[in-house]
This record gives sequence, C-alpha cells and structure tokens, in this order.
Amino acid sequence: MISLGLLGAPGKVINFDSGQLGRAPAGWSVVLANPGSAPRWEIRKDRTAPTQPYVLAQLSNDPAANRAPLAILDNFNLRDGDVSVRIKPVAGRQDPGGGLVWRYRDENNYYLVRTNVVQNTVAVDKVENGRRIPLVPGVKHDIPFNAWSILKVSARGHHFQIYVDHRRILEGEDNTFSAGKVGLCTMADSVTYFDDFRVYPR
Repeated sequence: MISLGLLGAPGKVINFDSGQLGRAPAGWSVVLANPGSAPRWEIRKDRTAPTQPYVLAQLSNDPAANRAPLAILDNFNLRDGDVSVRIKPVAGRQDPGGGLVWRYRDENNYYLVRTNVVQNTVAVDKVENGRRIPLVPGVKHDIPFNAWSILKVSARGHHFQIYVDHRRILEGEDNTFSAGKVGLCTMADSVTYFDDFRVYPR
C-alpha cells in the first residue's frame, strides 16, 4: 500500500511512506518509453526524504538514448490541474534529472517536463506517436545533484506553466492532448528519487 492523503477532494497527496521497501508502489504502472533495459522503480529509505522515511526511486541506469522510464498513477484522469513532486537526482551522466508526465494516454502519447542537472535546464516535450517533440526549449535553471527541488506543472486547456521551487520559469501552449493520466519520469541513465507527489484538479 501507499500513503494517500486527500486535501480538499478530489486532490491527492502521495508520499510512499507506507509502501513495501524494494518494490514498486501499489496503484502505479511501470512503463518503458523507447528502447532500453527495463525500468526499476522501487520504494527506498532515504534519511533526507521530505516526508520520512521513504521515497520512490528509479534505479536503472541504462544510458540508451531517449530511453524514458515512467511511473504512471493508475485510475486518475486529469484534464486541468496542478501536478507537483519533489525530486532529487542522485546519479547519471548522460541525462541526469527527473520529471513529470501529464495527459498521458499511453507510452507513445503524453506531455513531459524534464530537468537536466548537467545542463542546468528545464524543458517541455510532447511525445506523439512515440516521437519526442520539443515544445519549449531548455530554460537555464539550477537543479542540484543530491538535493531536493520542487517541480510543478499547472495545465489549463491548451496552456501550461512550469514552476521550480515555487518560481514560474516557463510556459507554453499545445492542444494535442486534452486529458490523461499523470506520473513521473527519468531519462536515459538517470537515477532519481521522488517524494511528496501531489495532484489537484482545477
């Protein structure tokens, strides 16, 4: 089981603190977008976790280009709303960081905001029919290794805004996907921890 909190229904807060160590959390689907070795999402203990004692970690480190390990929240469809998570990149050389997925239809169709620690960028992509298309080029923003940052997307209709640590850093528009599931992602060889996942429909 995972710990769920409801704040002003129908919002959700998921902190993973009652999950089973070493396993993917119940209520989530593990998905691999693009070729590469299987993702390894599991609950781990982390003494720096914003909500003690556990986090959700993506631990596989296959450097295959464009490989995208995803963890998708089941049974929660979102059109307009806010999705946020705390992220801590801990390893990776090719594309270290983490991100959020929204309006997910399947592993070939969704929106993605992703961070890159080496490049110190935050970017938004659309994945359509398996092809990743940049919607907003990488914006420079410090995303530290081995420290927690808050990443948030706010989506209303065809418009979206991206925040890091409560500061809006970019926005854009696209009308390809109108609704879908939400979740988490890493890229290529990135090993990243996640905590305090929040979804608030608007």
